Amino acid sequence: MGAELLVIVVLPALLALAAGWDLASFTIPNTLQAALVAVFVVFVFAAGMTPAAMGWHLLAGFLGLAVGFAMFALGYVGGGDAKLFACVALWLGFHDLAEYALAASLAGGALTLTLLAIRRVPLPAALTGQSWLLKLHDERAGIPYGAALAAGAFFILPQTEIFRLAAGV
Repeated sequence: MGAELLVIVVLPALLALAAGWDLASFTIPNTLQAALVAVFVVFVFAAGMTPAAMGWHLLAGFLGLAVGFAMFALGYVGGGDAKLFACVALWLGFHDLAEYALAASLAGGALTLTLLAIRRVPLPAALTGQSWLLKLHDERAGIPYGAALAAGAFFILPQTEIFRLAAGV
């Protein structure tokens, strides 16, 4: 029951917070990412994950961190996005990492195209009082990729190994 709650409620809630925070401020607090790692540790014990499986998940997380920071160094994503990708890679492990990367990339492309299109149209006057919307609408602003990373995770989560492990299937 505890493992199910962590995967079905806590993980999505933390990802939704990260996405919302990124949309509103173009940042993802380190405390959210630390919480994702801490909750994963609790999940390991609640789900009865074997040490070997835990090791593979850790390795996937480190690979995600390396890939994320390479993308950060190239200017493709922000530092918070790189860390968030690593946190999700930790949760998913290698079994679902490629599918996640694809889903997050597609969500990122859709988000980018949508924001670029919306930024070409003037913001309605009724929305100009919201500073976060003004920043999101600014043509010089980047793309809050944390939202796409969270969306990719939401999309594949029900088919993942951790979902099945949490459900005891």
